[in-house]
Amino acid sequence: MLITSQVLPLKRSNFACSCMKMVDVNAKNRGGGPDLFGEKIEGEAENGTMSFTRSYQPPQHRDKEYSAMQMLLLAYQSLGVVYGDLGTSPVNVFSSTRLTNLSEEDLVGTLSLIIWTLTSLVLIKYVFVVLHADDHGEGGTFALYCYIRRHVNFHSKFSVQYARLETKTNVTCDGGGRFNLGKRIKKFLERSSTAQDFLTVLALLGTCMVIGDGALTPATCVLSALQGIQSRSSKITQDHVVWLSVVLLLALFACQRCGTRKVSFSFSPIMLMWFATNTSIGVYNIINYHPSILKAVSPHYIVKFFMNNGKTAWDLLRAVFLGITGAEAMFADLGHFNRRAIQIGFSFVVYPALVITYAGQTAYLVKNPEKITDAYYSSLPEPVYWPMFVISTLAAVVSSQSMISACFSIIKQSLFLDCFPRVNIIHTSSQHEGQVYSPEINYILMILTVGLVVGFKGGVELANAYGVVVIWVMIITTFLTSLVMLIIWKTSVVFVLAFFLPYMLIESIFMTSLLNKIPQGGWAPYAISAFFLSVMLSWTYGRSKRIAYEAEREMNIREMDQMLSSSNIYRTPGICFFFTDLVYGIPPILHHYVQNTNAVREVMVVVTTRTLPIKTVLPEDRWIVGKLGNQGVYRCLVQYGYKDSQDMKGHDYVASVVTQLEGIIDTRNEKQKIQSAAQKETVFIIGRTILKANKESGMLAQFMIDYLYRFLQKNSRSAVSTLEIPSQRTLQIGMLYEI
Repeated sequence: MLITSQVLPLKRSNFACSCMKMVDVNAKNRGGGPDLFGEKIEGEAENGTMSFTRSYQPPQHRDKEYSAMQMLLLAYQSLGVVYGDLGTSPVNVFSSTRLTNLSEEDLVGTLSLIIWTLTSLVLIKYVFVVLHADDHGEGGTFALYCYIRRHVNFHSKFSVQYARLETKTNVTCDGGGRFNLGKRIKKFLERSSTAQDFLTVLALLGTCMVIGDGALTPATCVLSALQGIQSRSSKITQDHVVWLSVVLLLALFACQRCGTRKVSFSFSPIMLMWFATNTSIGVYNIINYHPSILKAVSPHYIVKFFMNNGKTAWDLLRAVFLGITGAEAMFADLGHFNRRAIQIGFSFVVYPALVITYAGQTAYLVKNPEKITDAYYSSLPEPVYWPMFVISTLAAVVSSQSMISACFSIIKQSLFLDCFPRVNIIHTSSQHEGQVYSPEINYILMILTVGLVVGFKGGVELANAYGVVVIWVMIITTFLTSLVMLIIWKTSVVFVLAFFLPYMLIESIFMTSLLNKIPQGGWAPYAISAFFLSVMLSWTYGRSKRIAYEAEREMNIREMDQMLSSSNIYRTPGICFFFTDLVYGIPPILHHYVQNTNAVREVMVVVTTRTLPIKTVLPEDRWIVGKLGNQGVYRCLVQYGYKDSQDMKGHDYVASVVTQLEGIIDTRNEKQKIQSAAQKETVFIIGRTILKANKESGMLAQFMIDYLYRFLQKNSRSAVSTLEIPSQRTLQIGMLYEI
């Protein structure tokens, strides 16, 4: 199967780089990724435009055909990463109800509400609908935003810069000619910069709320599990539980560096045991206490429960929502596995196990309603209490993994879109590109989580804070998925409304109930989300201003030739590699460098590096080169896989670039000039820009640029930090952008 792609125009260059890459999906190269071949540069530029025609193959594990056993193994691994939060929810739900004097009818109605919330909001919405709205195998709020960006032309300066190459892997559904509304919405989005800014802020907000919940989930889950030990010994105080929780949490974050694969193989047996034992205990409780409890599968008990209890039933929604707080993490963790594995894991293991576990607890509470404040541990048969306490504690540690992995995934997506300060992203798997780990984010989450546990001392405020921001992420997901259905899938308006209206109504009802938790500790995840949102907004705003500045002041070929041909410019022997992250055009910092030094190497290569979502790029496919003008200046795009060493220290790198340059040069004199320069000194120059708001900018703009963005820029990793270049031959050139 052959996949080709779109044309990306690169403005104001003097050559056409028509690089048609064809990808054989069945071919296997030594790197485990798709085979990249057929690279060539041809033709002359017209009007100073350089264009790349390139194909793009999604990461191998996402579209690869798996055997039945391989798929089952992948689904098994997902149990230890994806479903921990969802799977351990039975520990928290009933104990958070704060209800007393419950009748059998009330308990049946509560169980029915739990079952249908799981069914509608998780099984139907996420597993069967939302998981299909992925962006090249990545899930989460940003994935939905990127999916829309691939099909809608955004022109707003504030929008994050989307540079992913297009593929033909996304099949558009045939809506039978009924997509007028979808076309109108698409045209409206393409015309309105305000609407584009709104979608951008919405995506950033949803992402930050997932991170906020990622700090809260480990704290709440581990504390909830360990608090069960207090019912067995009066000597164990809340302080003991808090510090024991801190120790377990530190161990959990310490093992993240091992990678998703090793973590999943360690955690999956625990979760499989958790689901199996809870299912067995649930069946035992149903048979032993109240076999007719299974009648709760009928939704009419929900109607009766609300009619009989009114506001009390509405308050109960806060506790019921705790049972589905891991659903958004399931979508965000999609990049670590694939859609089919997650669907199999939830549909055949997690969902039935949860339903039976909740039914067993409810059957026990029908006979012992006074035990509702400690429903999970009270419903355990006495002989298995301590084994289940150990398993539940281990499962609580595992439950934190889904949100931690989700945070790594969405930070990686944010870095790709350049709307988060650069942090270190480590790929922990050679087979799965989506399995990543970020040390900086891991430590930040660890500090926030431990701070929440110690600060709230495991009190009721921490339980109240759990899940209050996730409902907003679900509402944002519903809205963005509806846009995907209309604009991209071209689904009939009737079906879109059948998805949008019920879920927006249900989630809005849950949201109104959860708002009451904000004064009682629910402010904590909002505060964390606001912190990360300020970081992302400041970074995105600063980067958009920088890109606009460079676009307005970038040099064209004629200007550069005139500048370099001046008698005032001294051409020193050797080669200069000038690194810039500006893919399009000639950066203004190059003009700044030449103008202030009045000296340029006789051969200058403007280098931009790019990491592709494959394990390794073959040496013959690593460089894409072209000529810029007639004064010994060239453009070089260097491509690496995520497992490639970016070593530029030795002579092999210079020799490889020279060989590539010789391949596009026709004149003997120019070839001799490059070969002669290669025998002399080589220097590496890194451009660094600093932004400063001008006096005409408003106070808010000045604060975001001069303080927030500049602070983030100083403390984030450099764009070329992963490159291994000789420090003794490296210069850093700075330039102040006054915007």
